[in-house]
Amino acid sequence: MNIFFNEKYQTDLRSLLDLNFNWEKLKGSSFLITGATGLIGHSLIDFLLFLDKEFSLDIKIFGTGRNKNKFYKSFEGFCDSSKLNFIECDLSKDFDLQNVFSSINKIDYVVHLASNTHPLLYSTQPVETITTNVFGLYNLLNLSSVLNVSRFVFASSVEVYGENRGDEKYFSENYCGYINSNTLRAGYPESKRLCESLCQAFIAQKKLDVVIPRLSRVYGPTMQMDDSKALSQFIKKALNREDIVLKSEGNQFYSYTYVLDAVSAVLCILLNAPCGEVYNVSSPASDITLKELAELLASFSNTSVVFDLPDETERKGYSTATQAVMDNKKILSLGWKPLFDIKNGLQNTLEILRALS
Repeated sequence: MNIFFNEKYQTDLRSLLDLNFNWEKLKGSSFLITGATGLIGHSLIDFLLFLDKEFSLDIKIFGTGRNKNKFYKSFEGFCDSSKLNFIECDLSKDFDLQNVFSSINKIDYVVHLASNTHPLLYSTQPVETITTNVFGLYNLLNLSSVLNVSRFVFASSVEVYGENRGDEKYFSENYCGYINSNTLRAGYPESKRLCESLCQAFIAQKKLDVVIPRLSRVYGPTMQMDDSKALSQFIKKALNREDIVLKSEGNQFYSYTYVLDAVSAVLCILLNAPCGEVYNVSSPASDITLKELAELLASFSNTSVVFDLPDETERKGYSTATQAVMDNKKILSLGWKPLFDIKNGLQNTLEILRALS
């Protein structure tokens, strides 16, 4: 069953309307969304389809990816309609994007969400992790400049802050943490940093309108089942009612965001932010240690938390940051607020995934 039609998911989608954004601004607009079948891309497309249905906005969506079958399965019932179309491409390798996207007459908004986003890929595909981020963004910024898009949204990450060395409790948007660039694991955060700089370069030189949400660790029912992030592994264990496995003592203290809060934040920034600005996306009600996360999910599935050290390949992909908590005051000033705390976000995730399994 398409997740879009799940009753609980529909309730979560509808809850975003409580934010009272000026959705009419999107009337008649066209979106190009990369990473369309990923965690955030999938939910963003779902919400845009929901908005279109609720307010007759005549939104048109082009989703990109490397797997047509996966896209058609994810959005069964909507594909190749007047609302949603798939464009198969590899953004990091298809340098002639004008030819790839030649069938599109107009793009108003580009939301770039495609990236390698989990630890196993960081350690087993380190080159692709970097090139997907940097080359993919460069190609898409070039295309957007040629097509004169109204706004480009680049999804960055809490990872750009690196390690908190104890000088700040919360990461604000102007904080610069420590990253040891001479490590395998640095490929992801360093390439995201470079991507942010590339956005600023296109703003200055090409006059492209770009805004940047910096997302905390995002989770939700559109997660990929091969995702190797700790929380994703915890959720899969809870779904199967198995013991939650911790690969450390679990003292890492991070910010998390339910996927539909991430979606509403992206759209809030798209609609309201000045060009060139960067915004942390997080919620104090979802700042939690890894051990507390594991214990919470174990309590939902009536299982236990067990400890197991990672193997060498796993360890190379893990972040060394022990505290990555984001200050979200700046985005609150735009009128956004998170609607899901960590407890109900995880409960909703499990309920929806169990209904779909």
